[in-house]
Amino acid sequence: MHHDTPVGGHRGRWKTAELIARNYWWLGITKEVGRYVERCNTCQRYKNRSEVPTGKLMPNAIPEKPWSHISADFITKLPLAQGYDAILVMCNCFSKIVHFIATTEKTSAEGLAKLF
Repeated sequence: MHHDTPVGGHRGRWKTAELIARNYWWLGITKEVGRYVERCNTCQRYKNRSEVPTGKLMPNAIPEKPWSHISADFITKLPLAQGYDAILVMCNCFSKIVHFIATTEKTSAEGLAKLF
């Protein structure tokens, strides 16, 4: 009566719970209304998106010479080996040459600059 009718309008869990609470109350009303709305076929098919749709994917610029574009990533949570528990992966985006540098998880920005 408060959710599925044209007057109720499938307004979502909080608005439906508020409409029901105007006339009725029972223990666990919010959870029960939430479960009902989650199972509502119409709400699931016509769910409104709150975020702006993303634009088209644009490819990255193709580098013109080696080592002009570099990506860096850390592989962490590794078992301790010779005092190191992480790997810094440096990749040349032009030729895909990769350098693996042993390091620790506690590496700071200054430490990353020294490794670089």
